[in-house]
Amino acid sequence: MGPNLIALAIPLFLVGIGVELAVARGRGRQVYRLADAVSDIGCGVMNQVVSNLLAGWVTLAAYTWVFERRLVDLPTAWLPWVLALVGVEFAYYWWHRLSHEVNVLWAAHAVHHHSEDYNLAVALRQSVTTWATSLPFWLPLALLGIPPLPFSVLLGLTTLYQFWIHTELVPPLGWLERWLNTPALHRVHHAVNPGYLDKNHGATFSVFDRWFGTYAPEVEPCVYGTTTPLRSFNPLWAQVERFVGLWRTARRAPSPWDAARVLFASPAWRPPWMGPADVRDGAVKYDVAAPRDVQAYVFGNWLLVMGATFAFLLASRSLPLPWKLAAAGWLVLSAAVLPALLEERRWARPLEAVRWGVLGLGALAAVMQPGPG
Repeated sequence: MGPNLIALAIPLFLVGIGVELAVARGRGRQVYRLADAVSDIGCGVMNQVVSNLLAGWVTLAAYTWVFERRLVDLPTAWLPWVLALVGVEFAYYWWHRLSHEVNVLWAAHAVHHHSEDYNLAVALRQSVTTWATSLPFWLPLALLGIPPLPFSVLLGLTTLYQFWIHTELVPPLGWLERWLNTPALHRVHHAVNPGYLDKNHGATFSVFDRWFGTYAPEVEPCVYGTTTPLRSFNPLWAQVERFVGLWRTARRAPSPWDAARVLFASPAWRPPWMGPADVRDGAVKYDVAAPRDVQAYVFGNWLLVMGATFAFLLASRSLPLPWKLAAAGWLVLSAAVLPALLEERRWARPLEAVRWGVLGLGALAAVMQPGPG
């Protein structure tokens, strides 16, 4: 499906986060909390591992299969790229909007919104299941004759564009916001302020938000997160928490019809039988206060895991399947354990020992492998 632009951009992501930290410090602002940032990156690691092992291949196969049965043959070499630019933005808008308006889609997408901070690390906070919810929105582009390469490149570029708009340090950009999605517009999208909910769903552009009535400028300070807080930095729990909640709620439904509505109604739908919602306590953020030595240890390991993720994504095509699965498992384990160390979970230190044991066994096995010939 073309080059993995996200994997290639990992060093640039780290540079961007470093620059954001330096600028914030120069302005006397704190825009990062270690536990939240490590959780964000953990979700991103899991997303990329799943994409590498499964999601990317399924998406490519499904898109190619539909493209081979396309309804239209585009007549020129440049037209597919233009249509991909417009089509990816249009499909993204409707997937994104419906992911805020349909419970089962929100269960996948909410992972990206859990963070109660707003910084470049939040851009990397992604779900492992949104590929499945977005795929039906991409397939009509294949039917319309857009080949896999223009589609995948434009989708990758659109995703990369959205990295820089996850920051509090860039002010509103005036007339540009009539056309482009900007940090100010996307801050609104991530906010839980009543006037900001379910606004600004565009990816690169703001045009479809204006056309379809979901545009809102930034007019008051944003409060970030979700209206029902996660209260955890565990990336594994973040991936499944909303699905578990839907399952538990559907089991309590008074009728099959109500159980079905739990899945497909709006997240705002709350009949009396559900009881009161668990809502945020104002702007108070969930936080932890780990000892400094633990923070330093986790930060160092976070850098190690980012480097390992980058290496895994670049080398995975040449790895034998057992090694590929082992490396993926170690990365997921790392993503789950590091925030748990900061939260001082009882199970975190034993699992950390297991994580290093697995790494040691892997290194020993690699050394003992017979060489070629």
